[in-house]
Amino acid sequence: MQHDAGDLILLFNSTFGLTENTILVRNVTFPFSGGPDDNATEPVYLPEDAECPRNRIVFAHGYFASALHEIAHWCLAGAGRRQFVDYGYWYSPDRGPEKQAQFEKAEIRPQAVEWAFSIAAGFPFQVSVDNLSSNIDRKAFRKKVHAELQRFAANGFPLRVKQFIDVLCRHYRQDFRIPSNA
Repeated sequence: MQHDAGDLILLFNSTFGLTENTILVRNVTFPFSGGPDDNATEPVYLPEDAECPRNRIVFAHGYFASALHEIAHWCLAGAGRRQFVDYGYWYSPDRGPEKQAQFEKAEIRPQAVEWAFSIAAGFPFQVSVDNLSSNIDRKAFRKKVHAELQRFAANGFPLRVKQFIDVLCRHYRQDFRIPSNA
């Protein structure tokens, strides 16, 4: 099965472009302030502004997995957070054990949603600890993300998440089944 990020752009934009005034775009250089780098070429969320009347979810390097991940963050962000560049957060590439634990705690829900999107698209899911250190317990983190995915499945996904799962399942002709183990 072909997984082209261009398909995700079309699917996302046709689902949320008008109703949420939000579009998915491949990364290009977007000047913005609010982070250590004034020109972001990595993933970033940009709310509408004087330069562009649309909210933009910018994903990295045209990667399918990056697009799914950034869509997951957007689907979980509340209306207030969606008013700020990158939802009012900032990226910190260098993390010791304490900051890594904080990162993982904050990433469990978005990565569970990303996993759900991956299932719906028939695309392999990989957790991201976003840290090059070899001391990261990826298996333990994957189990936490899987447990959150199971909670979502049992209690229901947020509306935008459910909408996009349905869109992906239809497009990729997938049945939505949560794996029984991580």
